[in-house]
Amino acid sequence: MHVLAAAPAQTADAVTALRLSLHVLAATIWVGGQFVVAGLLPTLRGIGGDAPRKIARSFGLLAWPAFGVLIITGIWSFAAINHSGTSNGWNAAFGIKMMMVLVSGIGVFLHTRAHSPKARGIFAGVGALASIFALILGVVISG
Repeated sequence: MHVLAAAPAQTADAVTALRLSLHVLAATIWVGGQFVVAGLLPTLRGIGGDAPRKIARSFGLLAWPAFGVLIITGIWSFAAINHSGTSNGWNAAFGIKMMMVLVSGIGVFLHTRAHSPKARGIFAGVGALASIFALILGVVISG
């Protein structure tokens, strides 16, 4: 009988594990992928032609869905939290994290639309730095 009584808690733990695992996996693709692609750029430029753009487009096919999963699992996580025990500091860190997520998405989006190398570099930097800050703040607020 004791095993059956624990089933709802175990189910909740499994759902939490799924939610957090999806969130972390999506973050590894979104944040980590930006750095992998940036690290490959010198080699891709050496290959010549459209290699950098083709790789960037292919990465976008993985990165944007991952960004969507981050948004969905982030909302899911926020909804799962008991907010009565959150401090003002936690709330401020969460708000800044959300701002960084938004800046990250906008920066990367503008990077994909920029026409000059300078603008692509600036927007890539904004997207990457905002992604790092969002990731760090996510770790901080997760406890």
